[in-house]
Amino acid sequence: MPELRRQNYPPLGAIICRRLIEARNLTLHKKIKMKAFLGTGLLGHGFVRAMISKGEQVQVWNRTAAKAKELEQYGAIAFEDIAKAVNNADVIHLALKDDASVDDALKAAEPGIKKGAIIVDHTTTSVEGAKRRTAEWKGKGFLYQHAPVFMGPKNALESTGYMLVSGNQEHIKKLESQLSSLTGKLINFGEETGKAAAMKLTGNLFLVAFTAGIGDMLSFAHALNISKSELSQLFDTWNPGSALPGRLKRMTSGDFSDPSWRLDMARKDTGLFIKEAEKNNATLNVIPAVAALMDEWIKKGHGKEDWTIIGKVK
Repeated sequence: MPELRRQNYPPLGAIICRRLIEARNLTLHKKIKMKAFLGTGLLGHGFVRAMISKGEQVQVWNRTAAKAKELEQYGAIAFEDIAKAVNNADVIHLALKDDASVDDALKAAEPGIKKGAIIVDHTTTSVEGAKRRTAEWKGKGFLYQHAPVFMGPKNALESTGYMLVSGNQEHIKKLESQLSSLTGKLINFGEETGKAAAMKLTGNLFLVAFTAGIGDMLSFAHALNISKSELSQLFDTWNPGSALPGRLKRMTSGDFSDPSWRLDMARKDTGLFIKEAEKNNATLNVIPAVAALMDEWIKKGHGKEDWTIIGKVK
């Protein structure tokens, strides 16, 4: 009689667990919604990689096709035809240059956009453009949500930073969880369509003005032989940015009668900046205009009030 050999079968419990895991993975796969991303520059590149890392399937397009193609190494599906890139996508994200580029991209993509797809636009645009597109796409039966960001490429990759939304609150509620997963904080500015666009432009204006002022400061410091390490020593210890909330509160209160720094004294110091810069052949691009604005307010009789009156909205 032949010898019976014992077979090494896996335990019944292990088989059941494996089948359950396979079934769960199949269910999850079916639940994954296809996404499209139009505009894979620095910001879009980071967003797409972050989406893929979260298990999303992403179809991508960029005007320069090579930039979209680069994302295939991470699992994206690149298309040269924008209409094919949005085909079967449940959510279509955009991160483009301006209003015109968004309009052109959506017009070209429209034949491939399926019924019920949601359009999420992260582009910094005009307020009017955001309002117009919201209404236009609503008329076509689609949800268009403007969601501009204060995020750089690293933020997009790491899902940090800030994303702004406004408009129909029912729509925003539907999108809240997936938009929140792409950023550090989702800031909702209420029912007004276009408010997010306005807030984004306001924030960027501040950044531009702030950076231009820093440029004058760096030019001035260089002319006075102040080293980078000495500047770092000053600003690592003294953080003028911490005064921003209080400064904003004072400037919007309309009351400048109790000065912490009188306008005429601030103008005196501004004159010193300009004289030192001229003596050392340093170029100041912003400060001369600020000095002229100070002179206007002093002529109106506000020299003894707080210097922040120069920012009073007329």
